[in-house]
Amino acid sequence: MPSPSAQVPSSVVVVGAGLAGAQTAAALRTHGFEGHLTVLGAEGLPPYDRPPLSKELFKRTEPVWLADDLGIDLPALADDLRLADPAVRLRVDREHVVVRTASGDDVEADAVVLACGSAPVRPAGWDAAVTLHTAADADRLRAALVPGARLVVVGAGWIGAEIAGVAAGAGARVTVVEAGPVPLERQLGRRVGGLLTPWYDDAGVTLLTDIAVDQVLAGRQEGAPDGARVTLDDGRVLEADLVLAAVGARPASGWLAGSLPLESNGGLRVNRAGRFMGLHSPTDPAGHLHLDALRRVWAVGDVATREHPVFGPVPGGHWSAALHDPEPTVRALLGLDERAAEPEHVRARLGLAPVPAHAPYVFSQQLGHDLALFGAPSPFDEVVLRGAPPAPGEPGAGSASGGSAGGWTALYLERALDRHPRRTPDGHRVATVRAVLLVDSPREVGQVRKLMNRSVPLEIDLDRALDPGTKLKDAVL
Repeated sequence: MPSPSAQVPSSVVVVGAGLAGAQTAAALRTHGFEGHLTVLGAEGLPPYDRPPLSKELFKRTEPVWLADDLGIDLPALADDLRLADPAVRLRVDREHVVVRTASGDDVEADAVVLACGSAPVRPAGWDAAVTLHTAADADRLRAALVPGARLVVVGAGWIGAEIAGVAAGAGARVTVVEAGPVPLERQLGRRVGGLLTPWYDDAGVTLLTDIAVDQVLAGRQEGAPDGARVTLDDGRVLEADLVLAAVGARPASGWLAGSLPLESNGGLRVNRAGRFMGLHSPTDPAGHLHLDALRRVWAVGDVATREHPVFGPVPGGHWSAALHDPEPTVRALLGLDERAAEPEHVRARLGLAPVPAHAPYVFSQQLGHDLALFGAPSPFDEVVLRGAPPAPGEPGAGSASGGSAGGWTALYLERALDRHPRRTPDGHRVATVRAVLLVDSPREVGQVRKLMNRSVPLEIDLDRALDPGTKLKDAVL
């Protein structure tokens, strides 16, 4: 039951009808919320899962509906469901919130949960490039990527690599242009990204690195309506039938500018419970919000930069955040756990159960390989390998325990600042793990998920952890 001091809302509006929004609506009803629930969507479609749009572009011609996948019946949960009437403005004060929709309607409620997701980035001058974010985008890509089609993908990140692989497998001629020196440098670092580079050639994909794109304009040649011309910063021009911009995504929060203070990337800073913290810069037009107003604003999923007990502020964009974070957020919103944002040692002294901690998680199927990333790699981390990546052309070498042939793991270790590194009684080095990347090691995913989903840092005996014959869990201290 809610705490006697809790101010339980009688009405809630959820902005966003994707995974995070659907999970929020389901959690509200599961935890006994009987008030008026409004859900606002933008695509005009019931909630569906986005990762298969790129990973299974040709295997699935219909979205993975959450009603089938997770059993979330949004029409039955919401009193007012508007799947094609997105929010365009938010007003918050001490008494209520008001969300203006694209149709001009004002939706008033006691609290708002912002689950408005993200939007793909398409730089200025890339007018002829397409993006992949919605089911409609996937339909257009699927229709265009016929055998022999020339596809240029700008960006060798998660989405770019996934589409490059499936398009090449379908017979398209694929070129990937990456501004950095290696694929996934920003996400995985230069050393690990370099180990992925041979995958492109193996999949029949041309990879161009260390080169930026200036323009993407329509028409293969003057007067030709079809196709596109990609102008590189060294003057070269790539002719294509289709150009995909895969250079990242930003929180879909532009409609909140001037209403709430946003981070530089457009995100909303929330505490561990998902409540908006109201942090702002002196020049932010949103200014200060009264504490009573802050208590009415919550955020989950891609738009939320959420406090994590191990990793600190974690930007949205992780599928795991959209799946798991609505649960503790709803419990806090309804007053079922008023101390959800407290550190675990404080909760323990109060006799409260731990709040489940979920490490940031990314899963990718790209260019014939499976990757699972747990945690938050940093450019300052030390990277060590467990198992040996196969040499180009070899079927597999040095697989990790429990993995498949060719499987390997990258451990991202926190760099110690002290002059005397910690040692085990056996003299082995003690290391703190910030992230774990599993490559072609599906049997280790469950084990590593359990190790990383904790509210304290993961410390290991590094000598034992680097032995592929030892299970990683047996190296934990």
